[in-house]
Amino acid sequence: MKIEDLKKFGINAPNEGKLIIDFSSEWCGPCKFISPILEKFRNKGLISLIQIDIDENRELALEMNINVVPTLFFFKDGKLIENHIKVKGEIVVNNGIMFGAVGELILEKIIMKM
Repeated sequence: MKIEDLKKFGINAPNEGKLIIDFSSEWCGPCKFISPILEKFRNKGLISLIQIDIDENRELALEMNINVVPTLFFFKDGKLIENHIKVKGEIVVNNGIMFGAVGELILEKIIMKM
């Protein structure tokens, strides 16, 4: 998947650098936990961040097969990462996608390995 594929849904994202697309919802506790962590990394300039509320963007959520929130998509230079990212020997990002929330230290390690 490429960033270009998301333009049909009105998502304009950078084609360079590290990007995380966060599919979440207002009612989701883990989403509320991870959102400020993602925003912190964005504010530090480590990533670009797009946050998408699945309740307001149902068509996109269906197209992206979002069944769990939060779901994070990790892009580098306009392309979805195609490999696994392990932290402490455990796969936390599978082919560019992570389901659920993790803490700040693990997320920072993921970003560094992107």
